[in-house]
Parts: sequence; C-alpha cells; structure tokens
Amino acid sequence: MQIPPFHLAFPIKSIADTRAFYIDILGCDEGRSTENWIDFDFFGHQLSAHVRADAGQNAGTGTVDGDAVPIPHFGAVLEWQQWHDLADRLKNAKVAFLLEPKIRFVGEPGEQGTFFVTDPAGNGLEFKTFRDPAMIFAH
Repeated sequence: MQIPPFHLAFPIKSIADTRAFYIDILGCDEGRSTENWIDFDFFGHQLSAHVRADAGQNAGTGTVDGDAVPIPHFGAVLEWQQWHDLADRLKNAKVAFLLEPKIRFVGEPGEQGTFFVTDPAGNGLEFKTFRDPAMIFAH
C-alpha cells in the first residue's frame, strides 16, 4: 500500500532546538527554512515547524489501552526494524519517553509497537510499527 506524503504545520518555540531534535536525534533531513519556520522530511512526509509564542500549550491526555497519551499528537508508522532502531537511538540520546517502547497485541493480527516522546516545544510524537504492515487499517 502506497500512502501519499502528508503535510503538517505545527508550533515550536525555537528553530535551533527544533532543528537539533528533528535532525540530530530523529534523523530527519532539513528542507526550506527562515528565521520563523523550518521544514523537515519526516520519514517521507513534510513537517513545517513555525515559531509561535504559544507553542507547547496544547497539554492534555487521552487514554489508550490504559496508558495516558498526549492529545494532540502526531507521528509516523515505521517498518519493524526501523522502529526498534529509532527507539534505541532515542534511548542512547537520553530522550525521555512519555510512554516507553512496548509491543501490544502480541501474537494477534494487529501486533504493533508504540512509544511516545515530546519535542523541545512539548509537541507529542508517537512512533508506531506493525508486525504485519497490512494490518495498519485492520479492524
């Protein structure tokens, strides 16, 4: 299944901190930028981070499978090994997890890995993977 790239614009506090997190820690490539915004290639999708004074004020949670997760949040669905590699990279960089990497529904058709972190502005990010990528939209 080929999913076209999405575009997401979101608020940040600092270009420098955001650049360091998305490039140096997550491994994204930088696109265009000015002193007020910066674009990233986020696992094949376009993120556009805009400096705003009210960045990080979207603090709230929802509950999924008994875990508190940030609402709103965004993220990426990665290949199985890519997800494990990113989790290891974040652990090595001493990034704090809101929800530690875990595998849910082990042995079931929707078996998946998930974890949550925040960027320097407090935006919630979820990274997921599916043992069988065909199960991403299964119900």
